[in-house]
Amino acid sequence: MIIRRTAQVVLIGLLGVIILPGTPPAGADETTENLRMQLVLDVSGSMREPDMNGQTRMAVAQRAFNEVVDAVPAGTDLGIRVLGATYPGDDKALGCQDTQQIVPVEPVDRDQAKAAIASLRPTGFTPIGLALREAAKDLGSGETARRIVLITDGEDTCAPPDPCDVARELAAQGTRLIVDTLGLTLDDKVRQQLVCIAGATGGTYTTAQSADQLADRINQLVDRAQDTYTQTPELVTGSTDCTAAPLLAAGVYTDRERFEEHRWYRVPIRADQELRASVSIALDRPVNRDYGILLRAVHPNGRELVRGTDAGSGRTDVLSTGLRWSAGPEDDRADDTDQADGTDQADGTDRADDPDGTADLAGTPSAAAPTAAGVEPPPSEVCLVVSNSFAAVGGAGDAPGMPIELTVDLVAASPTPESPGLGRGWLLLIVLSLAGLVTGVLAGWLTRWWTTVWKES
Repeated sequence: MIIRRTAQVVLIGLLGVIILPGTPPAGADETTENLRMQLVLDVSGSMREPDMNGQTRMAVAQRAFNEVVDAVPAGTDLGIRVLGATYPGDDKALGCQDTQQIVPVEPVDRDQAKAAIASLRPTGFTPIGLALREAAKDLGSGETARRIVLITDGEDTCAPPDPCDVARELAAQGTRLIVDTLGLTLDDKVRQQLVCIAGATGGTYTTAQSADQLADRINQLVDRAQDTYTQTPELVTGSTDCTAAPLLAAGVYTDRERFEEHRWYRVPIRADQELRASVSIALDRPVNRDYGILLRAVHPNGRELVRGTDAGSGRTDVLSTGLRWSAGPEDDRADDTDQADGTDQADGTDRADDPDGTADLAGTPSAAAPTAAGVEPPPSEVCLVVSNSFAAVGGAGDAPGMPIELTVDLVAASPTPESPGLGRGWLLLIVLSLAGLVTGVLAGWLTRWWTTVWKES
């Protein structure tokens, strides 16, 4: 799957296990278990504020939750956790431990859930980081992605733990956890924190300013989760070179990449197949402006076959690029005559072979290439290399790495049909000369005719 560029960062960055060379290709698995979701609701004192159409934020959230509980589709295990709901005092140490699960993650009992929601009263502090960590424990682990929907009107008042750091920590644990965030206020600090939480786990951020909007947003997230995660990404860990890289079959994969790192993967390919691959990297922390990502297909001997790139300047939350490659006659030759000047192919990716064969563009020395006959056979495996040019700002660390999502597909090769052309060499010169002559004669005749008619008029 490849990923369109949008503020929704559709990406899950998780730390996988290394697949050693010689093992069967990894593949993305079809999930069969129920979707597991947890709604995490802020019940801190600020939820008493009457910001939404004269109602308190708490009243709006309760009404929206009741509508969501009624609309939860079959096959969904839904739980509810609250924060800041029970401790009314001023002791921050106690208030920052105030989070409880009021509905377990299981096929929802609608009456029980509505009764639990109706009893909530805005009370205490806002321990968002702790609530996220506990919500992840509530959801457990399994084959399908787990989702948390965090609804809050304020930023965390209890850090540490910082909720952004908690989100990155959870994403790096390999639990396939996605956090979507809903803000009940337009405060910029709240927005920045919720965007950070969502981006770290491949979730989305949005706002809601009424009960109807809030119910609609939550229902959309539930429906989207049902539609999107019937197939979840396979966890892999790329290598530092091709020989030790994990072997991938067609599917969707997730990994994490540090700043300015190169991650290598291998894909087995037959001579009659075309490789199609794409990658997205989510910006889950502050980075310097002017950055980019690079996806390359490389021959096992180090010769670059094709590349795709994308660049940003601080205005996007995700970068995506893709490529396609199949072994055609021009790819079987070892003399690198196939567009070694880096010109674009028809599909928009670049062929940028190293003309002198000394080094590839990722800084890895290229192996010597040609066979004795001067022709190398098409590879039985192609190496995919994901690279980036990110640099952290504001003290943001590079661990865990940026979340990436890699999609691999193998289809029957379909060479581009030759388009009719004018020819080449002397034939092309003659055709162009005749065309220029005819054009000049017609232009002169029309100009003379127009001048004559205009003067007579």
